[in-house]
Amino acid sequence: MNDEKFQTDRLVLRRWRDKDKPAFASMNADTRVMEYFPDLYTQERSDWMVDECNRRLDIDGFTFWAVDRKDRDEFIGFVGLNSFDAELPFCPCVEVGWRIAYEHWGNGFATEAAQKCLALGFNHFGLSRIVSFTSLANSRSRRVMEKIGMVNTDNNFMHPKVDAASGLQEHCLYQIKKE
Repeated sequence: MNDEKFQTDRLVLRRWRDKDKPAFASMNADTRVMEYFPDLYTQERSDWMVDECNRRLDIDGFTFWAVDRKDRDEFIGFVGLNSFDAELPFCPCVEVGWRIAYEHWGNGFATEAAQKCLALGFNHFGLSRIVSFTSLANSRSRRVMEKIGMVNTDNNFMHPKVDAASGLQEHCLYQIKKE
């Protein structure tokens, strides 16, 4: 079991706990947070993701970590690294991703934690390239990608796990390479 924690000035990235599950499910049922996802998550799907993140942590050493605000000792979402594989030209790969509860938006938490994750990916886990992707319409996440130094590859793709009828299937791919 990997219980290593990572910190930024304002945040702690850590292994998920069972007590995170209700807040995470609430966040995944918020239409503002899930605007660029085809569906809201049920409690069961949210719980599965928590368990899967911990499983991936034990396998890979990294995951989408649970994130706490230091000033409030409060769970606010996740940010982290995830091994991703699909029938896409850039796979297999490691992606950086985030999901922050709406009431914590606008504070730079996703950017701060994602920068930490990039540093960990390159310096701690020995990665040479990290990607991120989102629906074309998701300007907020694209802005975070650009703030953390990622570059749009201009290689848009149709996400194989997103139904075309959702209008969210076309994704943009950003990347950053170890300098």
